[in-house]
Amino acid sequence: MSRAQPLIVDIMSEFNLHEYCLDVAQKAKKASRALAAVSGAKKNEWLNVCADKLVERKDEILAENAKDLQAANDAGLKASMIDRLTLSEKTLAEMAKALREIAAFPDPIGTTIGSTIRPNGLEVQKVRTPIGVVFFTYESRPNVTTDAAAICVKSGNAVVLRGGKEAFHSNVVLGKVLADAAREVGIPEHAAQLLETTDRDAVDEFLHLPEYIDVAIPRGGASLITRVTQEARMPVIKHFAGNCHVYIDEFANLDVAEKVLLNSKCQRLGTCNTAESLVVHSNIAREAIPRLLKALADKGVEIRGDAATRALSPEVDVKPATEDDYYAEYLAAIISVKVVDSIDEAIEHINEHSSGHTEAIVSRDVTAIKKFTTSIDSAAITVNSSTRLHDGGQFGLGAEIGISTDKFHVRGPCGVNELTSYKYVVYGDGAIRE
Repeated sequence: MSRAQPLIVDIMSEFNLHEYCLDVAQKAKKASRALAAVSGAKKNEWLNVCADKLVERKDEILAENAKDLQAANDAGLKASMIDRLTLSEKTLAEMAKALREIAAFPDPIGTTIGSTIRPNGLEVQKVRTPIGVVFFTYESRPNVTTDAAAICVKSGNAVVLRGGKEAFHSNVVLGKVLADAAREVGIPEHAAQLLETTDRDAVDEFLHLPEYIDVAIPRGGASLITRVTQEARMPVIKHFAGNCHVYIDEFANLDVAEKVLLNSKCQRLGTCNTAESLVVHSNIAREAIPRLLKALADKGVEIRGDAATRALSPEVDVKPATEDDYYAEYLAAIISVKVVDSIDEAIEHINEHSSGHTEAIVSRDVTAIKKFTTSIDSAAITVNSSTRLHDGGQFGLGAEIGISTDKFHVRGPCGVNELTSYKYVVYGDGAIRE
């Protein structure tokens, strides 16, 4: 059977999943070694050819996407899921634009991170290198396929892409676009491989191949990330959840507070950097709580608060909050609210209940801001600005493969530079150790 044809494991009893996955992993490892020496110009050429093909082959891509949309409708998937699945000429143009933007980034590979001259004249350079092979398993959003492939290849890494089964047909045709562009340009053909199987066991196969896969990156729901973390025999870059907080300090400007809170919570409900909890200092709560809760309620947000919150906002329906509410990532029009008596209590509450993703403080007091930004243990802290800004593009890093809440090896948006490691290159002139 040609590897160019989709492989549907559940109807092909003669197909050996382990052998297929091993073959893909071995090809990825070989490709990664060759890719490490590919010039930045050649990688950029591949990115631009991929972008051109997304537009040129739009009819083919949209026809395959229509198959996924029909299956999704037949299966009764939620409207939000179908929206994520849907491609259009506009979407493809945006995907192509993203690839061209990545091509415009400086090539990180081979750049010198630091350099020192030792007393004996030895020059020690710390040089950026690829990680190797990335296994990326992700949710059913076809645009992620090209973004992830672009980031990995730009940073000199080979990547094995395993998308959600709901986007199978869309991902397969996008995988062909990536491979066709590689052959046309002359970079390693297997630099970006799309798994052509819907078998969930394929994930475990790759997680058990540390000799070929250097890092695993899951992007999706908590169950997927937990599974990958438990099964992986190689390092994992991940985030489990996005329980993000907005803290309204006693020195806050309430106009700014309302603007930041509404954007953090309501701009888009189903993302990891959406605010799920509001924390308000008691010294400003009497004025802030009625105003902010009414603004949230007017946007259709359900509010779950403590006793102080309920007492201060009798005109808004506030349901009693449980301890579980303060840990919850709702991904819905729901928010928890807590009134605290000090910034120290706010910090303690947030560090206890946060998932370590993004927290915001609204304050005009430099001392309070410094204390908050120093003491909060999350990947990003925004000051007088929305939690929704924690994003690679918004930070000027370009496209990202995800936002990490880990502390090793990367934290926050994972872009081109974050998917690299380093090695030491040492120059001497007959230098030896005495």
